Amino acid sequence: MTRPAPQASAATAARPVEALFNPASVVVVGASEDPRKWGNWVARGALRGEARRPTYLVNRRRGQVLGRPAYPSLDQLPEAPDLVVIAVPAPALEETVDAALAAGARAITAITAGAEAGRGGALAARVRAAGAVLLGPNCLGVLDSGEQLELVPNPLPPGSIGLISQSGNLALELGLLAAQEGLGFSRFVSLGNQADLDATDLLDEFAGHDATELIALYVEDFRDGRAFARSAARAVAAGKPVVALAIERGGATTRAVRSHTGALASDGAAIEAACRAAGIERVHTPRQLLDAAQALLRCPPSRGRRIAVLADGGGHGSIAAAVAAEAGLELPELDPSTAGSLRSQLPSGAAVSNPVDLAGGAERDVHTFDRIALQLLGSGTIDGLLITGYFGGYAEYSPAMQAQELHAAALIGDAAGATGRPAVVHTMYPRGPAAAALREAGVPVYESVEQAAKALARLAGRSDRGDRGDHSDGRAHEIPSLPAPEPLVAGDGYESARALLAGAGIRFVPQRTVASAREAVAAAHELGYPVALKALGLLHKSDAGGVVLALAGDAELQRAYAGLQRRLAPERCSVERMAPLPDGVELLIGARWDYRFGPVALAGAGGVYAEVLRDTAVALAPLSQPQAEAMLRGLRCAPLLIGARGRPPLDIPAAAAALVSLSRAAAAHPELAELEINPLLVTPTGALALDARFVRAKVNQQEPTECSSPTAQSSSRSASAPAA
Repeated sequence: MTRPAPQASAATAARPVEALFNPASVVVVGASEDPRKWGNWVARGALRGEARRPTYLVNRRRGQVLGRPAYPSLDQLPEAPDLVVIAVPAPALEETVDAALAAGARAITAITAGAEAGRGGALAARVRAAGAVLLGPNCLGVLDSGEQLELVPNPLPPGSIGLISQSGNLALELGLLAAQEGLGFSRFVSLGNQADLDATDLLDEFAGHDATELIALYVEDFRDGRAFARSAARAVAAGKPVVALAIERGGATTRAVRSHTGALASDGAAIEAACRAAGIERVHTPRQLLDAAQALLRCPPSRGRRIAVLADGGGHGSIAAAVAAEAGLELPELDPSTAGSLRSQLPSGAAVSNPVDLAGGAERDVHTFDRIALQLLGSGTIDGLLITGYFGGYAEYSPAMQAQELHAAALIGDAAGATGRPAVVHTMYPRGPAAAALREAGVPVYESVEQAAKALARLAGRSDRGDRGDHSDGRAHEIPSLPAPEPLVAGDGYESARALLAGAGIRFVPQRTVASAREAVAAAHELGYPVALKALGLLHKSDAGGVVLALAGDAELQRAYAGLQRRLAPERCSVERMAPLPDGVELLIGARWDYRFGPVALAGAGGVYAEVLRDTAVALAPLSQPQAEAMLRGLRCAPLLIGARGRPPLDIPAAAAALVSLSRAAAAHPELAELEINPLLVTPTGALALDARFVRAKVNQQEPTECSSPTAQSSSRSASAPAA
């Protein structure tokens, strides 16, 4: 199979990033005899590759380090250095970088901590002007197993994972976990402060590296999130799965949000949206990263969510079935032909429906496992297999049974390969010889049944998204481009929010702004009763009772107007025709600007309980119509839109069109931090916006300004208890 070659980003296409991994020569500045110092650790690692390339040590005070000549300075080297590793005190960093550039270095790895971290800083600018690249400062180093380049303080196991990490210690933990699972690293880069190179710059380089089969990242700062997502999407399209351990900000950093959208389209939700758009597998712990890597590297692509559970005990089988169902997997009953065949091979007490319980059959013949596994995987009625329980422990009975178990492990791997369907194993003996044989045969092994079920669920999720696993057609995930900014939105009121979104093509309930009871009555006659009355210009309107609904005549409207004036004294009010609330369902649609990924669109259950229900879908904006419809159909409240309990189906395409229009408006107005319609009333014949608001982005660190009406009409709210 030929994979499409990844295309480098414009930012790194002409930069010598490859010199970090396959340099013509290596120089360690600050090389030391002291085994407690970085200069010692890195120098020893560099010397392990001196048969592959010239390696030079620089120490201005010593004539010899680690039994090799030490040069007093970079300008005394016998040749121009290709890669310079700097392990000197922080005050000497900048002059050492300048000396490396003057000597002709194409790449610099700055182990030294304490230097400025700004990408636009003078240090990074000088490096770029010289046509070189800088990794760090404050980094752990770089490794390329195939090139015998070990410029790191601790050994890392070789393998096929390319690791990009902002944390050095976390990378070392991943190395220990990978070794336990028989995995390792083709390349490793510690990003450090990212003064010059960042994760986006390295992704394209890793995607084009033949020995790297999977790219793993630990990321704290995405910088340009969309550029990062595009690089990741290119890697995925080239057949290199990308697994990201990405942290998010805590609640203290989101206190400035002013809308439901701001609260619901959280920092984590934005990361999820970007990962989903790029085809990135997101994880939350180092253990999860290695669990995902096992499945993605060792399993064929899944074709769906139907699995079989194979156990050698009823307890393990029952628990595995429950855990798999909770993970979103399906356990179909086996077809009569398969069940009959299993019945003829297993003891009378065996269960052959699904889960399958061998009921002691493996104690008589361990090869029962591989025979039944092959039959289940080849049955055509399942998409994957979860083996759980005691397999791996039979070796304790006798050397003969150990030999049989090792052979059975290899045959289980053969069965998965022959049928093209994934098999994963949960065993009580994850560090035993059979577990090692399974891993060698390409079968992931997990210590808990939860890990095993989640691995199959992750593979099924990729199938749901259409990720076949090879992308041999060159298809890439699409990261939406941003439109050119439109003129700034004028005004700071409800009318401005309505005007912006109505101009984008979204239908609103008819409305008039009034400044007196007389004007309110005249507006109601023009619009037609019943009407709703809203107080404008208030920041916290839900607490103040700023909305009165279903006013049926002049007298009711006048009393309501007087009440609002007495309690809230708004300068203006909005009179709006009542919408057909009983005919529809209220949704929330909105967008907010994420500081890394740009505009993020949200759809969810709306009205007064939007933040209580938290039934939402999030995606990078602007959206397409198919994307918007998929978001709506994926909500938990989707049955209400499709038509439930005899109700007619609602106009989902119209609601999606409103979401598309809002997402495009948000993408064209970066001056707006948040933009929202809540609720959007979806009926059988269309979608109608009942309220709109926007929040301006902070300027010079000032608090955002909220521009909205009171939350609009809702069948569930009254004049005495308006919604937020």
